[in-house]
Amino acid sequence: MNDTSSLQGVKDTLYIPLYARIYASKRFPNYFYDEKALLLENHISLKKIAQNTFEYFNMASVCRQQVIDKKIISFLEKNHACNVVFLGAGLETAYFRIRNNISNFYEIDLEHVIAVREKLLGHGKNEMLIGCDMFSMEWVKYLDISKHTLIILAGVFQYFTKDKIIHFIHQLQKRIPKCEMVFDATDSIGLKRANIFVRRTGNVNAEMYFAIDNPCEFAKDTNTKLVSVSGFFADALKQCKGLKLISKIMMFFSDRLKRTMIIHLRLNQ
Repeated sequence: MNDTSSLQGVKDTLYIPLYARIYASKRFPNYFYDEKALLLENHISLKKIAQNTFEYFNMASVCRQQVIDKKIISFLEKNHACNVVFLGAGLETAYFRIRNNISNFYEIDLEHVIAVREKLLGHGKNEMLIGCDMFSMEWVKYLDISKHTLIILAGVFQYFTKDKIIHFIHQLQKRIPKCEMVFDATDSIGLKRANIFVRRTGNVNAEMYFAIDNPCEFAKDTNTKLVSVSGFFADALKQCKGLKLISKIMMFFSDRLKRTMIIHLRLNQ
């Protein structure tokens, strides 16, 4: 699978953030640099995405990951040898950016996606690739649950219903005692705009459903502790010289109006 000229279904949205990371690494390397993503630039066709995207959405994807990266690094510093689990991992390259050899990293996605990931990215010595449906909970058996565990979901929950997500979090609470979760969310208005963007890339079969308008209420619904809610763009607006004016305006108001958020929950209070 080395061509994305035909983007169909949720599984193919994994190429959109990959293109965004390549874009930002070339345009704003002082803010974000992803050597592993750049190595893939000439190996897969991203022309369809490049023709149909624009700067704000590329930066939204990259800034989301930059904020998540910092949260992972902070968790690693606090907990030393721990578990970091990427659910719906796709072609995310955080493992290669963070370069931690002490903790255990797990990349979870559907089997055919993991096959593509292994072909394009390989895996590190402390990185395990697991092909399964994350909702099946089969991947939990590979974890040492005595260790602190951070679960990362970037661009994943939006594709499922609120009820399914809440049930999933309750299942995690039962199975992993020392567990925290970091994920991105949009509000209802942001979700509508994101759906329009994905359709513009040529993918009409990846509708998104889940939005959060009040993170505190979501924490209550899931019986979790809300650790933090972070915007995407503050650092990028300071550091990325040469952003288009329309991008800067959209980034500023996205943070100001909490259109996009990184939510950090502690699952077991």
